[in-house]
Amino acid sequence: MKLMLNPIFQKAKEQACLATKATEVFPVVCSLLAPEALINLLICHYNIDIPRNCHFWRRGLSDVYVVETLSKLYILRISHHHWRSKTEIDFELELLDYLYHGHIPVAAPIKTRQGHLSVEINAPEGKRYAALFPYAPGEIALGDFNATQSHLLGQTVAKLHQKARGFRPLAYRQALTPEYLLDHSLVSIAPFLHDRVQDLKYLLTVIAEIKQQLEPLPTYSPYWGICWGDPHSGNVHFTKDNLMTLFDFDQCGYGWRVFDIAKFLQVSLQTGLSRKVRDEFIDGYQTVEKLASVELDCLQALTQAAYIWSWAISLNSSKQYEYSRLDHYYFSQRLQRLKHLQSKDWQLF
Repeated sequence: MKLMLNPIFQKAKEQACLATKATEVFPVVCSLLAPEALINLLICHYNIDIPRNCHFWRRGLSDVYVVETLSKLYILRISHHHWRSKTEIDFELELLDYLYHGHIPVAAPIKTRQGHLSVEINAPEGKRYAALFPYAPGEIALGDFNATQSHLLGQTVAKLHQKARGFRPLAYRQALTPEYLLDHSLVSIAPFLHDRVQDLKYLLTVIAEIKQQLEPLPTYSPYWGICWGDPHSGNVHFTKDNLMTLFDFDQCGYGWRVFDIAKFLQVSLQTGLSRKVRDEFIDGYQTVEKLASVELDCLQALTQAAYIWSWAISLNSSKQYEYSRLDHYYFSQRLQRLKHLQSKDWQLF
């Protein structure tokens, strides 16, 4: 006897088939743009030497390409359609341009012939935006920062905060508030803990405690301003004589200045950077800008917030490109790290 399909299901099936046939191009989550086509885009929009090569370098929060011309190297960054809006991208690029002209050593976007900081691309999944940067001289610190480099970076981040107080953006960028860092992150993480009730309760408790601990922090200058959002050794190139260039401001926004220190600690603790080197970053910062006791008191809570935020960003990226990572071990390891950051011994090494 032939099985009869539910009429509602049958109708949905027919509509799905019609929609698939009617679609000229099958929907795409994230395309990989052809390097050859990107070379043509560069020739069309930028006053640079004719590119010899364009290589896809890596996929992160954006797609990154290395472009080689007869005379120079460049980095071409292509935004992801699902990650940042045009106004958020504009905020970052305007900030980098402002900081560069304010003598902060950042890799600033190169303007097009028309004076724009980005180029719109009609990708299969929707609008994406290309920004061209000079290749930062030097390289990432081999084996991670030494004490001198960490101290210098701390000083530079403090100078960045000072200079950014004069920035008047034309575009909007989401502020790094506790609600954004924690509540939005919880929305991403919680569905994966539905069968781990105790772990979900623990995460909810931690987030509530962090928010309470951050209440004393003032939300006015100089405590509150524009943050880099992601200072760590992977986002800085050093030359042999310790000249540096900062890059990757994808997570920048208005927030507490001490959040940048917390973000540095969060990444440094994960990579195993020594206590001495971590302390040099804070000491370097305070040679330029003295932190208030209320900021230092909130440092552990902000480091936990930075960790939860980075966890959610990583999780959302894995959902798009590498779902196989999201197994039981992934969440157990993440929760264990959070418990360590919450402990009294969080910095004892």
